[in-house]
Amino acid sequence: MKILVTGGAGYIGSHFVKHLLDNNKEVVVFDNLSRGHKESLPEKIFFEEGDLLNPESFKKIFSKHKFDSIVHFAAFAYVGESVERPEMYYENNVVGSFNLIKAAAENGIKNFVFSSTCSVYGNPENIPISEAEPADPINPYAKTKLMIENILEDFHSAYGMNYAALRYFNAAGAELMGNIGESHDPEPHLIPIVLNTALGKREKVFIFGDDYDTEDGTCIRDYIHVNDLADAHLKALTYLQKEKKSLVVNLGTGTGNSVREIISSSEKITGKNITSEITSRRKGDPAILVADNKKAKETLGWSPEYNLEDIISSAWNWHKNKKF
Repeated sequence: MKILVTGGAGYIGSHFVKHLLDNNKEVVVFDNLSRGHKESLPEKIFFEEGDLLNPESFKKIFSKHKFDSIVHFAAFAYVGESVERPEMYYENNVVGSFNLIKAAAENGIKNFVFSSTCSVYGNPENIPISEAEPADPINPYAKTKLMIENILEDFHSAYGMNYAALRYFNAAGAELMGNIGESHDPEPHLIPIVLNTALGKREKVFIFGDDYDTEDGTCIRDYIHVNDLADAHLKALTYLQKEKKSLVVNLGTGTGNSVREIISSSEKITGKNITSEITSRRKGDPAILVADNKKAKETLGWSPEYNLEDIISSAWNWHKNKKF
C-alpha cells in the first residue's frame, strides 16, 4: 500500500507520516513548505515539493507512483486569517483540494482521507457534539472544509471514490521523544502560547472572556493528542480499504478542559508561573466544544490513549528543545 500524504511536512501531517513509517507503510509526501517544515520529516523519505494550485506540479507524482490512498492535510488553517483574507482560503483550500480530488479520480484512487474540522458545526446546540449535529460553519476556514467534504461526497457518488472526513477537535501535544512538534508563526493555539509564556518567550497569556456559562467562566475545548489523531487516520484508511464505503466522523476525547485548567496544568508540569490577563471575548467563540466520539470508537475501533497531562508534557518537552 503506497500512500500519498499532502501537507505531510505540517504539524499533524508529520506526526502521521512518522506513524505510517512506524507501521511499515510506504509513504510519499507532497508539500509546498509555505507553512510546513521539511526538518520534521525523515531524511530518506520520498518528498516532492509542489503546490496543489499548480496541477502540473503533482501530475508527475502520479506518473512516478501508483497510489491506492491519499491522506490530505494541506490547507491554511488560521480562523482569524480566514476572516481577514477569505479569498486566500477559498483559493488555497477549495481550489487546491478540488485539483487533488479530480486528479485522484482520474488516476483511479479509491481511498481518500480528509483532514476536516469540528469548526464545521459552528455554534452547536448540543454538547457533546455528535455527527448528527447540523453543519453550520461561521468562518471562511470552516466553510472551506465543509465545501471540500461536499466535493468528496459528489466524487464518491459519481466515481466510487470512498472518503473519510475526519472532523477533529483541538489537536495538541507532540511526538513523545521531542523530535517533532507544533511550530507555527504566528502561533494561534492555546497550549503552545501558554508554554511559550512559561519559557519567557511571551509576556502573558490573554484569556478571551471569563464570563462564559462554564464552571470557571472560560471557554472549554476538547484537546486531543496529535499521536491519537495519527492513529485515527491510519485506522480510517484501513476502514476504507476493508469496508469500501465512506464516513464522516468526529475525533476528540469526549472530555473538555477550560482555558484556566490548561494554564493551571501547564504551571504544574513546567514548574513555572504563567501570567495571564483577561480581555474581551472573541467574536464567534462558543462556550463549550466537546466531541461525542462514539462513532469513531464503533466504526474505526479507535480510542484516544493520551490525557491532558500527556499532551502538555509532550508539548513542553518539544518547546523546551525546539529544533525548528
